[in-house]
Amino acid sequence: MSDIKKMVPAAEYLRMSTEHQRYSLDNQASAIRSYAENRGYDVVRTYADHGRSGLSLNGRTSLRRLLVDVEDGRADFEAVLVYDVSRWGRFHDPDEAAAHELRCKRAGVAVHYCAEQFENDGSVTSAVVKAIKRAMAAEYSRELSARSPTHKSHPNTD
Repeated sequence: MSDIKKMVPAAEYLRMSTEHQRYSLDNQASAIRSYAENRGYDVVRTYADHGRSGLSLNGRTSLRRLLVDVEDGRADFEAVLVYDVSRWGRFHDPDEAAAHELRCKRAGVAVHYCAEQFENDGSVTSAVVKAIKRAMAAEYSRELSARSPTHKSHPNTD
């Protein structure tokens, strides 16, 4: 009997809106690859939205493609690895981020947040922490918008 474990195929989703070093695509990919290696995932696909706001799906062609691939059964992966909750999105309505994650879950594709201090395991604790993190991400975007001179949504809100 072999001790070799089958690697779980995964996609990585990367997003950044500014040149904020912490969220550079390279830094996200590095953290995701480390998480994947330690958890038995094989990153087989990359979806990346460079220079895109997390406020909506508008302009985020890679996230939209990921969701279509998952829902249409074209995904060649069983999990999506994302750096953190804010990379998935900073939607003003935190339920929107949850809805997109639910779309993946219903199609049998789990979403994992690799740099977060919680496991996205469906537990009550993870649900509460995600809800708080999503609300914090939305509030951060609202604060940035309020500080902009025109008081409109900043196009590059991280």
